[in-house]
Amino acid sequence: MGSATRLAFSVFLITCSSGAILGHSQTQTCVLYSYSSSSSSSSSAEGGGNVSGVETCSGQKDEKRQHCFATWRNISGQVTVVKQGCWLDDRSCYDRTECVERKESPDVFFCCCEGSLCNERFFYLPNTTNVPLTPRPPVVTALMYSLLPIMTVAAIILLSFWMYRHHKLAYPPVLVPTQEPCPLPPSPILGHKPLQLVELKARGRFGCVWKAQLLSEHVAVKIFPLQERQSWQNEYEIYSLSGMRHENLLQFIGAEKRGSELEMELWLITAYHHKGSLTDYLKANVLSWSELCRIAQSMSRGLTYLHEDMPIHKEGYKPAIAHRDLKSKNILLKSDLTACIADFGLALRFEAGKSPGDAHGQVGTRRYMAPEVLEGAINFQRDAFLRIDMYAVGLVLWELASRCKAADGPVDEYLLPFEEEVGQHPSLEDMQEVVVYKKLRPTIRECWQKHAGLSLLCETMEECWDHEAEARLSAGCVEERIVQMQRQTSVTAPEIVTVVTMVTNVDYPPKESSL
Repeated sequence: MGSATRLAFSVFLITCSSGAILGHSQTQTCVLYSYSSSSSSSSSAEGGGNVSGVETCSGQKDEKRQHCFATWRNISGQVTVVKQGCWLDDRSCYDRTECVERKESPDVFFCCCEGSLCNERFFYLPNTTNVPLTPRPPVVTALMYSLLPIMTVAAIILLSFWMYRHHKLAYPPVLVPTQEPCPLPPSPILGHKPLQLVELKARGRFGCVWKAQLLSEHVAVKIFPLQERQSWQNEYEIYSLSGMRHENLLQFIGAEKRGSELEMELWLITAYHHKGSLTDYLKANVLSWSELCRIAQSMSRGLTYLHEDMPIHKEGYKPAIAHRDLKSKNILLKSDLTACIADFGLALRFEAGKSPGDAHGQVGTRRYMAPEVLEGAINFQRDAFLRIDMYAVGLVLWELASRCKAADGPVDEYLLPFEEEVGQHPSLEDMQEVVVYKKLRPTIRECWQKHAGLSLLCETMEECWDHEAEARLSAGCVEERIVQMQRQTSVTAPEIVTVVTMVTNVDYPPKESSL
């Protein structure tokens, strides 16, 4: 090949490569459509529908590729478009010029493609077409049957030799477990439905939490790295127990594994509550007395249910469960300010005749650890672990009181329990010094004692964080106390004096009603 020919060939390759690169970097437009319940949108099986506009895909980094997508339903031959628009960088969409769904009989059809307005038309072509097989010549068939035993023996010999060498070289252990401790069934609710991460909301000890889009609703996705597999597995198993659906426990939607081998991520999908955790809410808001009671009562109701063992109609039996990491960060608030308990990565379940699992004593968040946990002197019985939760309940009640405006006095800035004594990042030794040796507890303000309801709440929190575990209130008892507080403070102002003078005659529920 002459020099002139080589030069022309090089110029041709550079031109093609540049065209390909520029092709991916061009701004892409997609058909934009969003389903509205007030007006149904139907189309033929090859696309169409009531298109509301054209969307320019933007916000992607240079190395990311841009796609279009479409989702639709087919009910008795009636095709209804759900959504069309831009889609995030997705390998399954690469080099697809047409928007085609190939899965067999999905609940919701989904396709994606590359190219401007490529989602204007969409198709459903399942992989069920039977290609007629051409008969093999007799000579080829005979040759295959002759060589098959030889190839099988050769493969066995090679595999044996590789295993021998692999064992002899003593390779380090593989990080990915070769056997599943508990097979994970597919999540039926998530099947065939696109789940897209939208916004990072929080980072924690075991992973991060994202706000995500599942069709038309928002959900929360908690993503665990592979090294936190045990926490993900434990939380998934707790959520999967009979009777774990309760209005004051976070609603579980599904669990998935994403990625492969060392890049695998473990996902837990739950309901999303935009008000966030109790910690975040208290930082930005003060509470009225009725709001405090609503949060405290719903929190204690959820914990009462969690701690109880009970038969569940048509579902089996719900065991008693100890949370072991109860704190305001793990209590989420719904839109009506009722609470739901979340994060069961450290939870223990107590089933008759079965081990509760890894019952290692010193786990949880240091500032919420009970004295016996800090000392490492836990009695490994069910009631002992439930009483550890109740110590933390006392601290959460203190957090609520510290941000309540019902008392006749200023409302302090939000502080975590013991933040005045040990700061924001205490060590285990700091907490042992304050809680175990000095036996200190968060400061109760004098003005709280002058309010009828807060005064009774202070008494309740002190009985929850008692140094002696056996003296602590049960969750059911706390719930009953808060109901009584609401009744007493619902009287008119002139009657409040009478309530305060008669407080010693109130019949409180017994302190150990369920423990």
